[in-house]
Amino acid sequence: MDDVLETTINTLAVGGLYALIALGYTLVYGILRFINFAHSDVVAWGGWLALSIAGVFGWTAAGGAPAIAVPVVLVLTMAVCAAMGVTIERLAYRPLRKAPRLNVLITAIGVSLLLQNVGILDGVFGNKPDTIRPLLANSVLGEVGAVQLRLYDLMTIAVTIALVVGLERLVYGTRMGRAMRAVSHDERTAALMGIDVNRVITVTFAIGSALAAAGGILFALRNDLRLTADASWVLLGLKAFVAAVVGGIGNVRGAAAGALLIAFVEVFVHRYVGAVFADKPWVSQLQDIYVFGILILVLLFKPSGLLGKAAVEKV
Repeated sequence: MDDVLETTINTLAVGGLYALIALGYTLVYGILRFINFAHSDVVAWGGWLALSIAGVFGWTAAGGAPAIAVPVVLVLTMAVCAAMGVTIERLAYRPLRKAPRLNVLITAIGVSLLLQNVGILDGVFGNKPDTIRPLLANSVLGEVGAVQLRLYDLMTIAVTIALVVGLERLVYGTRMGRAMRAVSHDERTAALMGIDVNRVITVTFAIGSALAAAGGILFALRNDLRLTADASWVLLGLKAFVAAVVGGIGNVRGAAAGALLIAFVEVFVHRYVGAVFADKPWVSQLQDIYVFGILILVLLFKPSGLLGKAAVEKV
């Protein structure tokens, strides 16, 4: 029972991380109907910007960060990445809004490569791995049976719940949220009804990039900061994208549900399939294959995703 509880906590923590990143994908797709492949690079920049901001305050030394350090770094990093997302949309995507989708796709890949390579410059983040773990110790907050409740896991779950609930309230309970849903449904009609489409899209990119920054910080606290051009960031973004597609891309609740499902498959299957095939360790190392296998199955049997709705077009 303790083993199941520990695996469940890990699933919720990993799922929360995927959810924050997946929401950025699903928001942009819901409004503009294209995949922002530079999103995973904003996640990477979020982790590295957190380290830079913490360094400005002198909070990178072991044991030298006060309790207020993480909230301050989190808010400032989300604000900077929100501005980055707005800049990317204004300079790279807005001029191509009426262009063929292939042009936008190529541009997104170009923006991704630009962010990766700018990040490893000596004057930016450099080409050596680093860590922001001194910002917050992964202390044990309590125990349930033989299971230790660690700060990183509980913080990830708490931050994810707070941000997802806040986004839910924004999308379904505010005037801006109604405008976002209207633009998602029909951009031209929304503009004719007096909605400022450019402002809605700008807000969407800002929110998505801020959520990506939060995901980048939480990922960096649990793992070492690798180079912005490292493949681990791309894989993280791909898994979050898979979560958005599995849940129903364009659906906020679907992105969160898909993230939990992907985390469940990755953590539980890796843990228990690995135990069954203990004599074949390579089996437990195929967790990424399990994740993308779920994607294939969902696309085969429910292409719109678990909570998505099939698009109906009038002929």
